[in-house]
This record gives sequence, structure tokens and C-alpha cells, in this order.
Amino acid sequence: MGETIRKVDYFKMETANKPGEAARILGALRDEGVNLLAFSGFPRGRGAQLDFIAEDSDAFKKAAKKAGLAISAKKSGFLIQGEDRIGAIADIVSLLGNVKINITAIDSICAGERRYGAILWVKPSDFAKAAEALLAT
Repeated sequence: MGETIRKVDYFKMETANKPGEAARILGALRDEGVNLLAFSGFPRGRGAQLDFIAEDSDAFKKAAKKAGLAISAKKSGFLIQGEDRIGAIADIVSLLGNVKINITAIDSICAGERRYGAILWVKPSDFAKAAEALLAT
């Protein structure tokens, strides 16, 4: 398939859903030299949820603590990067469907220059089985 799929740590936090809040949080992480591999934000109730996948989880946790961010405990997901083609995501989700694993959430995007990326989550109880299916490619 030509993808690179890897297990990643991710952290989430809830914050106010107001203008500039994500910019403040992302700026604090940037100022501490945290490189994010993926970031997602969306409304949740009256607030917002922010999800972070950092290149270095320990550096992220240290920077989050310094910035006073109330982040969750470490959770696990998958980061997928590959050459964009018709059906790229269909092929990935089929790997999990074939072994009867339900996807909790997935975000994917064309990255330009015929590349794409995705972040994918499954239930913790399905993580090892999902890793076996995805990392065998």
C-alpha cells in the first residue's frame, strides 16, 4: 500500500470554546519547542476538545504542565502517512473491518504533492489487535 503507519501517543484536553483559545494553547506549546505531528479541535458541549499528537510525548507533557494545561493521561492511536491515491483510506479502514474492529474516530487530509495523512483511534481493548492488522502492511 505504500503507507507508513505507526502507533502514537495522544493527549486531549477540554477548554473554553472561544476565539483565540486554541491560538493561546498552541502558542504556548510552540514557545516550548513542541513539534506536533497532528492536532484536532472540535466543539464538545459548551466547550471544546483539543487532541494533540506530539513528536516527543515527554516534551509535550513538560510543556503542557509549564503552561498550566490540564491534559488527559496518555492514550494511544495511529498516525498514517502515505502517497495519496483513490481509495487510500478505504484500504486502511478495510484492514480493521476485516478483523471486526470498529473505528472510534478518524481524520484524514490530503497533504498536497500527492501525499496524505490520517489519525485513527480504536477502543483501548481493540488496540493490540488493530496494531497487528495495521502494522502488518
